[in-house]
Amino acid sequence: MKNTTSCGGIVIHKGKILLLYKNYGDRYSGWVLPKGSMEDGETYEETALREVFEESGAKAEIIKYIDETSFEFNCSDGRIEKHVRWFLMKSPNYYSKPQRSEYFEDSGYYKYHEAYHLLYFANEKQVLEKAYEEYKKIRRENILNGRED
Repeated sequence: MKNTTSCGGIVIHKGKILLLYKNYGDRYSGWVLPKGSMEDGETYEETALREVFEESGAKAEIIKYIDETSFEFNCSDGRIEKHVRWFLMKSPNYYSKPQRSEYFEDSGYYKYHEAYHLLYFANEKQVLEKAYEEYKKIRRENILNGRED
């Protein structure tokens, strides 16, 4: 089994979460969080920011590391175990433009409960839960310290 690493982001603007709709022929179609493979010499953070921008057009900023998820799948090279490092990110606006060359057909920012129910993969729902709890905690602390963001 081959191991690979990807990085991605839970991008939030004014409480709404960025999702992408991927339609990959007969394999699957559904709403996902932006993520992708590392390139040589990149850090986890650089990969996450690049992949978010490439897949969605969103110019995000990392707030903090959230968690790592793993999953397995089959491809022409055999069985792959993919590890994804996730970062909570913020975006300065609601702009998004799906990367058509990677089979993304739609994108948008959704309220938490909508995003949770739209997400296709269970592990992405779990990391969204963690990230959103952290986001709410950060918001509470910022408001209490007089710095509403």
